[in-house]
Amino acid sequence: MAPSAPRLVLGLLVLSLCCEACKKVILHVPSELEAETFIGRVDLKECLQSAEFISSSDGNFKILEDGSVYTTSAVSLSAEKKTFTILLKDIQEQVEKKIHVSLVEEERKAQTQKTRHARDTVLKRTKRRWGPIPSVMIENSLGPFPLQIQQVQSDTAQNYTIYYSASGPGIDQDPKGLFYIERETGNIFATRAVDREQYPSFQIICFATTPDGYSPEVPLVHTIRIEDDNDNAPYFTQDLFEFSVPENSKPGVIVGKVTAEDRDEPYTLHTTLKYRIVSQNPPVTPAFSLHSDTGVIAVLLPQLDRELVPSYTLLVEVRDMAGQPFGLCTTGTAVIRIEDMNDNAPCFKQMQYETRVEENRVNVEILRVSVVDLDEPGSPGSGAVYEIIKGNDDRSFEITTDKNTNEGILCVVKGLDYESAKQRILVIAVNNEAPYMLAPHSQQLSQSTSSVTVHVLDVDEGPVFKPCLLRIDVKECEDIGTTIGRYVAEDPETGNSEGISYRISPNQCNWINIDEKSGEVRTVKVLDRDVGDMRRGQCNITVLAVDRNGKTGTGTIQVFIVPGNKNYPRITKTEYIMCRDRKPICLTAQDGDESPYSTPFVYRITDRSLASMWKITRHNDNSVYLSPKGDIPFGTYDIPISVIDNGGKVGENHIKVNLCDCVTPTECNGGKSRELAGGNVTLGVWAILAMILGSLLLLLILITICGCCGSGVMHRHVTDDCANHNLIISNTEAPGEEVMDHNIIPLQNTCDQGGYGIKTGDQQTFEMTKGRGHTLESVKGGGHQTLGSVKEGGGQTVMDTCRYSYSEWHNFTHPRLGEKVHLCRQDEEQKHSEDYLLSYNYEGKGSLAGSVGCCSDQHEEEALDFLDQLEPKFRTLAETCVKR
Repeated sequence: MAPSAPRLVLGLLVLSLCCEACKKVILHVPSELEAETFIGRVDLKECLQSAEFISSSDGNFKILEDGSVYTTSAVSLSAEKKTFTILLKDIQEQVEKKIHVSLVEEERKAQTQKTRHARDTVLKRTKRRWGPIPSVMIENSLGPFPLQIQQVQSDTAQNYTIYYSASGPGIDQDPKGLFYIERETGNIFATRAVDREQYPSFQIICFATTPDGYSPEVPLVHTIRIEDDNDNAPYFTQDLFEFSVPENSKPGVIVGKVTAEDRDEPYTLHTTLKYRIVSQNPPVTPAFSLHSDTGVIAVLLPQLDRELVPSYTLLVEVRDMAGQPFGLCTTGTAVIRIEDMNDNAPCFKQMQYETRVEENRVNVEILRVSVVDLDEPGSPGSGAVYEIIKGNDDRSFEITTDKNTNEGILCVVKGLDYESAKQRILVIAVNNEAPYMLAPHSQQLSQSTSSVTVHVLDVDEGPVFKPCLLRIDVKECEDIGTTIGRYVAEDPETGNSEGISYRISPNQCNWINIDEKSGEVRTVKVLDRDVGDMRRGQCNITVLAVDRNGKTGTGTIQVFIVPGNKNYPRITKTEYIMCRDRKPICLTAQDGDESPYSTPFVYRITDRSLASMWKITRHNDNSVYLSPKGDIPFGTYDIPISVIDNGGKVGENHIKVNLCDCVTPTECNGGKSRELAGGNVTLGVWAILAMILGSLLLLLILITICGCCGSGVMHRHVTDDCANHNLIISNTEAPGEEVMDHNIIPLQNTCDQGGYGIKTGDQQTFEMTKGRGHTLESVKGGGHQTLGSVKEGGGQTVMDTCRYSYSEWHNFTHPRLGEKVHLCRQDEEQKHSEDYLLSYNYEGKGSLAGSVGCCSDQHEEEALDFLDQLEPKFRTLAETCVKR
């Protein structure tokens, strides 16, 4: 008992969850109730729409289908309230609902007696009859009619004269005249039989009134229920049930379901149906079973073979009254078709076939083969699929299926050669479209095959080209009449080319011809891929070969024109301007030929003298960079450059480079250039300046001598520029922190505050002071010795004669100027340079630095005003320097 306890608890829990309580109902009733007394009505449909089972928890009360509540025995309310529960169940949906009913005793009220049609009566408690239980009438009742089915009476009939009347369906509504009520007695009668399937119930309204029209009772709704009679036999929903099931299905596989209906009252024995199989056609071993309650048909026989029985016809019966012999029954028909499965392999009708075909014939039918298959015709299980499994390595044969006859059609798709093989033997196999399904308790079948012998018949044939397609590659620019190949045919019977002539079909490549006897292919025009039809680069030529008997054969020649090396490489741009930054020039060449006769290109400078001045650096396959090797003079250079393509063809080009003293090429577009070609270089501007600088050096020495001997005072105009022009061994614009004092040579001294000199016994100073007191000085030897033009005396500035002895100037200037000139003529590698000036990067337009060459001066014209004080024999040289 212990294990069953949890199951019981679980069942009660599920029942409690499914059972829901509806709203509570309160009925006001007297404290004393007699048996069969109507006490109220409860709306059952509001709680459960389809209640199949209605019961009361208290046996003293009963509930009808319309919700009317009656007492079954006399009830006395012992307390002020009495409760009971109405239980509703829907068996099909498995739902339970409860309605709690509370009976509350009515309050006693004083009732006023009305005297109408005075009648001496004594008040006493009597049974209330205005509210009887619903009436029941048997369906298809035999009478006698009129048939009394109920009586309604009002308790007020003891005090008044009461007349009864009724209205509603069956009385004054369709079906009219079926019921009537006696005016004085309240008896309800039926006038004829009623069909429940047409009218399952009637609700009529009964009235109780006095002769003067007073209604002491409320109108009574009375229900007349028609009790069902088993007058309807069940019937099948379809005249014919059709099902299908695959053959060889296992027992228990569901085939289908037959359904029937009954018009009688549901959920009664009148509509409880049972099914059975009456008979089976063909009358062999029963193959199917039929569930008696559900009507489901299932497979019963373990082996359903469509090839033996393609379909079954079942006669089925349905009977009500749960299948009792006295129940009504109906029969129906179910046809079950057995679906075909591919459980039978196809088999050839013949194991060997023979046929004949002429050689060289193609796309011709030579044989038809047929098979036998027991599966359903037209289904994938019987559709034949043929294949050649042997003897067709060259794919000369093909076999297909005729969908109408299921035969195999053997065709020749490639011409057969009698000389090669006089007979061919093929092996053909057959399968089905659907995969093979092995039937239960059966063995695996082997594939059916058949052999076909094909006899090849000899036919006189025309010449045959071998190969049938010949490719010839020829380079363009070949001379007219060049032999580019040979294309000959053979006679299949003799195996040689004797007596065969050749010709080319008209309207084909007019630049190719073939020799009529030898078959040699020659050119008749110069091949050029840039002319006419040759632009396509190829041509297909059909060649005809004719033997002595007039038999012809055809072949095809594909002539491909291979690109040749017919174009010279050319440099696209030949004129360039190179500024002082000497940025390399990119030279690019083009060649009209295709690979492999175009790139990569090889560039060379053919002039040896220019090759020593210019160099070529590779950029890519068709471009190079041209740049000078060193500081070559400015001017225009005509450089001959040869470009060699990948095929060895040389193209001569002349590149004109204007090496200009400019910042941007636009500055030299309008000026006249100096030609520098073939190694002939004219004297440049900077070379001339170097020569002038040498002259100035000599002039400076002479001025020193004159300064030592002269007694005049030389006054210098002081400017605001205060710039110092120095010779520096570096490429910097001005002396920085890294420049040592012994590298600085003062060439001129200007100051906005004037200059002053201090001369002592053992030290001489020449200083130039700016407004903020900066001083540039030169240190000679171990001591501090300078030359000055102003001496300090008595706190006043006194102008010196600025005359020194020749030995002083010579000792001071000669070593330093010599060293500077020597350094100025060397490049960075300590080699003598071609020019005295170094090139610097462009700092931008309007730079105040100007030229910073080692021998140049920013304000040269202003710095040469001292030449006015020279002797007459140097004036000419000084003027030349100033005007430059």
